[in-house]
Amino acid sequence: MSGTRRKNTASAASTKKTAAPKRRRRTAPAALQKKIGYTFGDKSLLVTALTHPTYANNVEPVENNQRMEFLGDAVLGLLTAEYAYRAMPDANEGALTLLRSRTVSGAALAKLGAKIGLGKCLYTDDGGDDEHLRAAEHTLACAVEAVMGAVWLDGGIDGARAVFEKLFEPTIDALASGSLANDPKGALQTFAHRNTRLGEPVYTLVSREGPDHEPVFRVRVRFGALEAEGTGSRRKAAEAAAAAAWLAENATKA
Repeated sequence: MSGTRRKNTASAASTKKTAAPKRRRRTAPAALQKKIGYTFGDKSLLVTALTHPTYANNVEPVENNQRMEFLGDAVLGLLTAEYAYRAMPDANEGALTLLRSRTVSGAALAKLGAKIGLGKCLYTDDGGDDEHLRAAEHTLACAVEAVMGAVWLDGGIDGARAVFEKLFEPTIDALASGSLANDPKGALQTFAHRNTRLGEPVYTLVSREGPDHEPVFRVRVRFGALEAEGTGSRRKAAEAAAAAAWLAENATKA
């Protein structure tokens, strides 16, 4: 009898481990819509944007967010290019390309996604690595793109532009100085003037290496509670590189 009970217990444990993930009632979070400054007319678009492939593959056969991610990537590229073009009339193609790549990089999008709490809004299969998956840079970046794609489908370019300006306001502030690429220190100073609660940027020489005819300076800039480093053949160049790095890494979360 005891052997039978052990066998049944083991069987139950095995069944529990292999049980299929439970379906969740998928809704369009009102709090998320408030954070992005946009209310969807067609809530199903936002629901799809929040549906991770693992949910569609392992829970129920619904459309995942990959197609919207594809669309949103193009939407973000367009809106960033448009803003940079208008805000920086004297910048060359290289400077505009640099600005666009920094604004919509995977790291920048993931930080933005984390800031607006996008990870906890995603529908995944709730597997063992669910929390890790929700916080992963790739997951968050793709979700931001998907949400932008959903906004475009629901509200067209005007809706997408309004959300873009709200979500990327810190980066836009830096872009508005017209000097992020050509004068990163000036851009950071302008950003500081618009965010006075953070104080002033402080530059510190970290190291000077290499021979006298080919030195390499490393400088750290601290602004608020965040910092970044840059290198250059001159101290001023290293400071500029540090300022550019700070804006690229931290403007969306300061």
